[in-house]
Amino acid sequence: MGPMGNVRWTSAIWRQRSPGAWLLLLTIVLLLTAAARVLLKAQAPGARTVWDGVYTDAQAARGASAFSQSCSNCHTLASQGKGPLTGEKFSEAFTQRTVGDLLTYVKTNMPNGNGGSLPASTYNDLVAVILKSNGFPAGTDELAPETVAGVQINPKDGPGALPNNALVRIIGCLARNGDDWVLTRATAPERVERIGVGAADGSRALGDRTTTLKFVLTRLDSFLGQRVSVTGLLMGAGGENGINVSTVNRIGDTCP
Repeated sequence: MGPMGNVRWTSAIWRQRSPGAWLLLLTIVLLLTAAARVLLKAQAPGARTVWDGVYTDAQAARGASAFSQSCSNCHTLASQGKGPLTGEKFSEAFTQRTVGDLLTYVKTNMPNGNGGSLPASTYNDLVAVILKSNGFPAGTDELAPETVAGVQINPKDGPGALPNNALVRIIGCLARNGDDWVLTRATAPERVERIGVGAADGSRALGDRTTTLKFVLTRLDSFLGQRVSVTGLLMGAGGENGINVSTVNRIGDTCP
């Protein structure tokens, strides 16, 4: 029997089955299709990074021209020199933040002392050239606020640890380790914009780290054994050498 004969024979068998068999097959196909759509939808938002290409080369070229005219007196697109916007300084400021955050920073601060004075499209172009100068690839669509709000700025191999000198908040139990103050059951460092207590610090789940507090300038004896919120600058990637303390605030009388 040829291939077409096989198809006709198979179809005949299915027609002899009850209508329920066809309904079951149709239901399975629909469920698989819906599951695929849900998976694709779940993966798209928040999954994009600067490595997906969020600006165009033409936009970066316009940004380079605007940078020369409006920003080059105070900043450089190299990793060294006056006000560098690339390399280690860029990583310290923006790793694990979004391109939307970067765009807001540029709008607010550039040109120095006159933030917000340039056209909105020029700020988009400036961010494009900053990304290009940091080695992130171009794409097919121009950068705009609505396209980059959730695009993550991460190293190519993933978020990794927050960089040295990142301003962070850590929650934990205040304890002593010899001459040092430490946080036990500490949370992973969370990048923050300003020092002080966060709204959810009192209910945030504790972690399994121990973090050394460095350069503590206030007396903490009354906080011993209590739950505290600490903000400061990381010393080493991920805070491997501790945290240079800015503030320590008690957020709970006990720390189980």
